[in-house]
This record gives sequence, structure tokens and C-alpha cells, in this order.
Amino acid sequence: MRYSLLKNPENLTASQQAYIELVVKSNPRLYRAYLLKETLRLVFHANSFEEAVRALDGWMKWAQRCRIQEFLELRKKINRHKNAILAAIKHGLTNARIEAVNNKIKVTIRMGYGYRNIDNLIAMAMLKCGGYNVILPGRETPSKKKTRQKQ
Repeated sequence: MRYSLLKNPENLTASQQAYIELVVKSNPRLYRAYLLKETLRLVFHANSFEEAVRALDGWMKWAQRCRIQEFLELRKKINRHKNAILAAIKHGLTNARIEAVNNKIKVTIRMGYGYRNIDNLIAMAMLKCGGYNVILPGRETPSKKKTRQKQ
């Protein structure tokens, strides 16, 4: 049932939709939390900035009245960062690229199993994240491989 509550409604299977309907009947508080989650998710998928502002304000009012402690705390956090959240919605900016680079660096560190010094780690991270396409001796480039396969 947990996965049904975490999935986007448009991606639910028939059995998962049945779980949601069971939650509607058996646990109104959990269903209210589910609706709050989905309503907040839709704020970020609004068609215009003004619509997003109205949706976020409506969500904030609903969260204030919901009497679910976790959502009351979330509302306070969103209220503190409201200007930054609205700026991110308005300009369409996220920190996804930074997180992707951080993940590449972490994977590089794990692959190396420890480097002798920090200069080697920095060099490898810059090589991985810098967009360089290093062709190692004795290896084909992807373009040459495709050309050879066509022949």
C-alpha cells in the first residue's frame, strides 16, 4: 500500500488504485495526507507562475488547518523559503545539475578505492565531470564502431 501512496496518481495500476480507494474508506487522515502531498506536487507542475502562486497559497492555507503535525512543520519550512521556492518555479531552475555532478564525484571516489593524494582525486573528478572524451589506446571510439558496423 505504501508504494501506491508514493506513486503519482497517473502512474497507478488498477490494484494500486484499489488500495487508494481502501485508504479513502478506512483511514481518512492518511487520505488527507495523500491529498496534501499530491496538491503540493501539482504546485510545481502549474501552467503559469500566477497559477503556481495561487496553488501554493491555497496549499499553505489547507496545511495550516489540516491538524497533521508533519504538514504543519512542512508548511512552516515552506513559508520560510517561499520566496526562493517561487523564484525556482518562475525561472525553472533546480539544483539537479549540481546533484548530478556530486553523484559523479562520489562514484569516482568509490571506483578509485582511495587515491594516494588529493591531486589524483581532483584530476579524476575533473576528467569525469569536465565533458572530456578521452580515447584510450587500443579502443575504438563510438563513431568508428558505428561506421564499422554499417559496413
